[in-house]
Amino acid sequence: MKDSDIRKQLYSNEVSPQQKQYLSNYLKTNKRIKRWQYMILILFLLLWQTAASFGWIDPFIFSSPGRLLKCGLSMIKDGSLMYHTGITLLETFVSFFLVNLIGILAAVILWWNNTIAKIFEPYLVVLNSLPKSALAPVFIVWLGANMKTIIVAAVSVAVFGTILNLFTSFQTVEQDKIRLIQTLGGSKKDVLFKVILPGNIPAILSQMKVNIGLSLVGVIIGEFLAAKSGLGYLIIYSSQVFRLDCVILSIVILCIVATGLFLLLSKIEKHME
Repeated sequence: MKDSDIRKQLYSNEVSPQQKQYLSNYLKTNKRIKRWQYMILILFLLLWQTAASFGWIDPFIFSSPGRLLKCGLSMIKDGSLMYHTGITLLETFVSFFLVNLIGILAAVILWWNNTIAKIFEPYLVVLNSLPKSALAPVFIVWLGANMKTIIVAAVSVAVFGTILNLFTSFQTVEQDKIRLIQTLGGSKKDVLFKVILPGNIPAILSQMKVNIGLSLVGVIIGEFLAAKSGLGYLIIYSSQVFRLDCVILSIVILCIVATGLFLLLSKIEKHME
């Protein structure tokens, strides 16, 4: 439940005093947790800057918040930061869309035909267990060093796990609901669109939250090996020319991007509840 909804209930006359006390304590706990989260982050940045300023750590190797800020402003001025971040985001969104589309369609096909499911399930388990970084050089040979290779590499990281997880979720739907539809003369198509898919919306949204992170990981792996742009390429290139400020800045941006994408999907999930 959102904090705004809790505040509305807190000031509602329909809520008992005991409930109001519970909601008030809940809001105070949330505020305290967020305050501690911000304090830890600020303290970490202050200690990092202090350690670099007083020579406790080598600022050339470990950088510092001040150096990252200068590096970021410099890259914003020449447009490189936004360019590389935009490329990585584009590849991530395309990969994320394809992973979810392929995953849902494949899971539906496996649920629809039990024979196909039994045939392909062992192969999906093996492919899901395979380290995807091992496939990236093969993709480069097959497709070339371009964006297509990066997207395929990113899709391969998440798609097999998505198919298996969604297929398992589809199978665990209550059989009583399926029998009810069949008793009323519904077809398998009716079961799919009125029971299986609606009943698994929370599972699909939860899997999407996992997939957005996996897609970003896959994109970075692809950019390490086959890119001429993007944050992964920026990390590799900057490390080769010893621009460690740029390397750490790229990692920080990746953290911010991953957090932002996760929060975006979390908001969508709450809106769908």
